[in-house]
Amino acid sequence: MPFIDCRITTKLTEEKKEQLKAELGRAIPLLHKSETYLMVGIADGYDLWMGGAKISGAYVGVSLFGRESRPDCEKMTAAICDILSRVADVPGEGVYVTYRGVENWGWNGGLF
Repeated sequence: MPFIDCRITTKLTEEKKEQLKAELGRAIPLLHKSETYLMVGIADGYDLWMGGAKISGAYVGVSLFGRESRPDCEKMTAAICDILSRVADVPGEGVYVTYRGVENWGWNGGLF
């Protein structure tokens, strides 16, 4: 069960949000996960500050059930930066991505 949480400073149309969600779904196999259980959150028009100054960019948090590997995360980061550049007009140097492996993930009253 992966979750990709996108916080983007630019405002996106509904069509762009759908495109972003779809392209992240096509990229998730880079982390050996399936789009079948992929959850995506998109917060656009989001305020971000870096070093005390407001920036134009994006923060993307990727949570994964299980463990992640550095080489897989590097490939996914490249894909996320490419997708955000094309879909949301956010250049790669404005995209920050974190990864977190989750051992205990609950759903429907229990754990996976």
